[in-house]
Amino acid sequence: MFVGHYAVSLALKSKGKKASLGVLFLAVQFLDILFFPLVVFGVEQLRLVENYTDATHFVLEYMPYSHSLVAAFLWGGLTFLAFRLYAGGRRVPLIMAAAVVSHWFLDLIVHTPDLPILSGTGPMVGLGLWNYAGLTFFVEAVLLLVGLGMYMRATHARTAIGTYGMPALVVALMAINAVNLFAPPTGNTIPALAATALMLYLAIAAIAFWLDRHRG
Repeated sequence: MFVGHYAVSLALKSKGKKASLGVLFLAVQFLDILFFPLVVFGVEQLRLVENYTDATHFVLEYMPYSHSLVAAFLWGGLTFLAFRLYAGGRRVPLIMAAAVVSHWFLDLIVHTPDLPILSGTGPMVGLGLWNYAGLTFFVEAVLLLVGLGMYMRATHARTAIGTYGMPALVVALMAINAVNLFAPPTGNTIPALAATALMLYLAIAAIAFWLDRHRG
């Protein structure tokens, strides 16, 4: 899953107004932000295969350190401790930890059985929604719209950018996802794919941070 993860950011922001939306946008993608450098350095493994599923052009072969269920909870726990030390209290650290862990459970919906529980050689799970690109797009769009609705109800606009900015970002995310799901493979190498993904995650988070400053 790609843009559907941001629905969790928007929903959690509505429950914890002191949490930074920009940081939440990074937190829900943290497992992928970790995954791509691990692939580039040969610790985890990704193989490019054209039309491997209806919606993807890659095979996720080995990723226990970033995408196992145990790893997701471990990274969530470390996130909780980091924000507990940095921000104090419990609400914001719990929200950030939940954002990190949520990634695995949303990925479970779309992945083929390649998500490890503990190690790269143990049981693998995945419900396989990626085998249906149109349905994948629909599910992620619905999640985004629900998250947007929760965010808009829980906050109020301070400027015109605050009124229209976040809905515009959600529409842009849907457009990006349409390209991601339906466009033919680009022919990029794995390092180029990793660099593009990481830059996109950072850019989207920065935009979300800026737009959130126009709401209160």
